[in-house]
Amino acid sequence: MAEEKFLVPRDVYLKSGIHIGTKFRTKYMEPFIYKTRPDGLSVLNLQKIDERIRIAASFLAQFQEKDIVIVCRRENGWKPVDLFGKLTGVRTFAGRYPPGILTNPNLEEYTEAKIALVVDAWPDRNAVLDFVKVGIPVIALCDTNNQSNYLDFVIPANNKGKKSLGLFFFILTKEFLKQKGKLKEDEELKEKLEDFTEE
Repeated sequence: MAEEKFLVPRDVYLKSGIHIGTKFRTKYMEPFIYKTRPDGLSVLNLQKIDERIRIAASFLAQFQEKDIVIVCRRENGWKPVDLFGKLTGVRTFAGRYPPGILTNPNLEEYTEAKIALVVDAWPDRNAVLDFVKVGIPVIALCDTNNQSNYLDFVIPANNKGKKSLGLFFFILTKEFLKQKGKLKEDEELKEKLEDFTEE
């Protein structure tokens, strides 16, 4: 795959560590693993990461913003998730996911959604189970140690690091807005990558 086909330059991906997995690997994540380093860390395949971010962005863009929910319990993702929500109009839950928000119509904050994205299927498992109960597709960022139960679409990525999550949501924001026609093909976001990553 040629360099210019990537959504961001290869070195930007590499610097963020989006491809650095964990020492633990599940059977499900093996097809996304490029190699295992001598220190035991598994490395995810950059082409697959890039390809799947692209697919996820165009899939999400087929829905209205109000029908999409993004959940992130992991603190390193709160800032980029909130910024994604602010820039796109998509509903986000950074921090604790309110239980029953999609399954209990008696709750004041009850809401409906047609698709969901979770940052890590393990800490966000309560949200995933809610989505499954109401029958909406779940997209999830999965590291080498994640299981894929109940997930409809997996994006292989380091879903723990600040820089990695910042880069992911920076790219997703840009691609989502382009697909929605709110950003021209050659136009850049006003927000920089740094705005998505916490210092």
